[in-house]
Amino acid sequence: MTQMITLTEPPKNSSLFIKAALGAVPVPLVSARNSTVPDRAVRLDGFKVDPDHLAAYCRATGLRFNDSLPLTYPFILSFPLAMQLVVARDFPFVAVGAVHAQNEIERTREISVSEPLDFKTHIENLREHPKGLLVDAVTEVKVGRELVWRQVTTFLHQQRTSLSDGPKPEPKPDEVPPPPLRTMRVDQKTISRYAAASGDHNPIHTSALGAKAFGFPKAIAHGMWSAANILGNIEGRIPEHTTYSVKFGKPILLPSTVNVYADQVGGGWDLALRNPKKGYPHLTATLR
Repeated sequence: MTQMITLTEPPKNSSLFIKAALGAVPVPLVSARNSTVPDRAVRLDGFKVDPDHLAAYCRATGLRFNDSLPLTYPFILSFPLAMQLVVARDFPFVAVGAVHAQNEIERTREISVSEPLDFKTHIENLREHPKGLLVDAVTEVKVGRELVWRQVTTFLHQQRTSLSDGPKPEPKPDEVPPPPLRTMRVDQKTISRYAAASGDHNPIHTSALGAKAFGFPKAIAHGMWSAANILGNIEGRIPEHTTYSVKFGKPILLPSTVNVYADQVGGGWDLALRNPKKGYPHLTATLR
């Protein structure tokens, strides 16, 4: 039977980060981590959006601030709920250093800033990957009984698994990327602003030393900053009922310049951020 954790307010990101950091430290006489995801869920009912917080998010991502929530904004509202589950001592892996692999959002209609929101988040589908372990954080947002927003966020914890020694695909050759819609400069100041607005202070995003501790040569941009920022290129042309599917490729090292692509196709858009010299993707996405 699912253990339901009912909250009256979102968890504080500062306390979650402390728990995440402490969770990375082995503790004698404490039972080992589970090999399965605990059957738990977190719910938060009647949440009201703070317009000042929304404005800070819009400034950090370059999105328009108005009476409707940006498509990606509920992600950062639900992020502490997912973290509440991941920082538990019996979760299969530690939270610090986990990276965002892919994301899918389905919105059934636009959501007004004034509407009270009911959140429910659980984690499922633990599985192996050649680079580590993957899990899906599933969040549903309702207004009353109406489901208005649903998200599946896939996190990767890098470690050795039974798949790690399997045959590796041939590396794709570098290719000259096509002319972009525009180019964009991404620096630490931009990403620190997003970290403050989103509450995601994972050291891989905010500290060069922290990033190196987890195998990155420099601090990297948040995946969901990229996923939000690129939507600014098509604002006003996103349908109310839409599915936004994002895959994250090689991380954006800070600072970097990236190519931005937004191509209209039948039924929606194909979006991408690519390295301007070698053409490999930092992000590919479809909006339908």
